[in-house]
Amino acid sequence: MFNILACDQNLVPIVAFVKGVLRLIQIGIPILLIIMGTIDLGRAVLSSDEKEIKGATGKLVKRAISAIAVFFVSTIVFLLMGLFTGQAKPDGTNTGAWSECWNEVK
Repeated sequence: MFNILACDQNLVPIVAFVKGVLRLIQIGIPILLIIMGTIDLGRAVLSSDEKEIKGATGKLVKRAISAIAVFFVSTIVFLLMGLFTGQAKPDGTNTGAWSECWNEVK
């Protein structure tokens, strides 16, 4: 079996980059989606058109659901990847778990 998930010094910058991108996605995207939905709803309310308000409300709800889903994407990925832990070799050494590497990198 290949040990693609073991932590070595070559993977540390990659893991740090991925963690930074996930942090940006987890925080920035939901805020952006909610702000965009609020702007759309405010624009519809100012126009005083009932049909436009209903459409903007629907957009806001969809964007809020999308924001919540994006916020939890890193948690879902972490839980799914938790299935791929290191396996002990017959000689007693451990191949290492990716989650240990993930937690070590800041």
